[in-house]
Amino acid sequence: MKRRLLLVLLSVLVVTSSATVSDAQRRRRRASAAPKPPAGKSAVRCPRKLRDIKDCPDAGCGKALDPLLNKQKNIPSDNQRVVTRTLQDLKDLPDPVPGFKVGDTREKLTALGEGDKIRVVAYALVARKGGKESCNCGLSAAADTDNHIVLVDEPTLDLTARATRGRKATARRKAVPARTAKQNTLARREKQSLTAEFSPRVRLDHSDLAGARLQAMIAAAPRDALLVRVTGLLMFDSEHSLGHHLERINNWEVHPVLGLEYCPAGKRCIAGSDANWVDLERE
Repeated sequence: MKRRLLLVLLSVLVVTSSATVSDAQRRRRRASAAPKPPAGKSAVRCPRKLRDIKDCPDAGCGKALDPLLNKQKNIPSDNQRVVTRTLQDLKDLPDPVPGFKVGDTREKLTALGEGDKIRVVAYALVARKGGKESCNCGLSAAADTDNHIVLVDEPTLDLTARATRGRKATARRKAVPARTAKQNTLARREKQSLTAEFSPRVRLDHSDLAGARLQAMIAAAPRDALLVRVTGLLMFDSEHSLGHHLERINNWEVHPVLGLEYCPAGKRCIAGSDANWVDLERE
């Protein structure tokens, strides 16, 4: 009887031990299988309740992000004195910044002017709705995403392009869609552009800083280009500089835009005078 009881106890101990070892192995496998963020990036868990941009932390959230870059993008307002810069000033800034890596603290960028409140005059060619980004917690509604504004100088407006025919797919090449002269001209000009961004954080207090509103005015302007005076913070988009490249001259941006004025048709507007400029928020 005692021998039988001892065998039962030993069996229970073996099963329990095996289950414990198995559970531990499963936990280790799950931990090792979880993808690690790329070098310099962090994983930040999103809030459980994520209805709109007001629920999103200023560092954003996601599996792989640069929290310091996101915080720079998500500044909602600024009371600094405005410094007038030219588009050429921004084009002359270094890209990439020597020695800067994703996830680094941003002192090197501050030394070059990141965070300065600037005002620049340029032609806006298009204002696009942004997509899902970690800085906006992956939200996709128009009110919760950035608007990408393409800015160029006047000489760039002389660049034009012809329409191109489409091409069918072959065994060796993908299909190429036909493109109009207008589409090809925009693409050519955009390679010489800089970027400004309307952000949803600023839009909480400035609802008229919206891409759709600006795009309608661009579409109605001569040469499909609207002369604008943009006020905002100078920012280096380190993510795109060091990885996902965009079609533009470099990765310095006016981001976020804190105010935008436009020059009405038939009027003369210059950077150093308030005459004739119309505030987009009071239009």
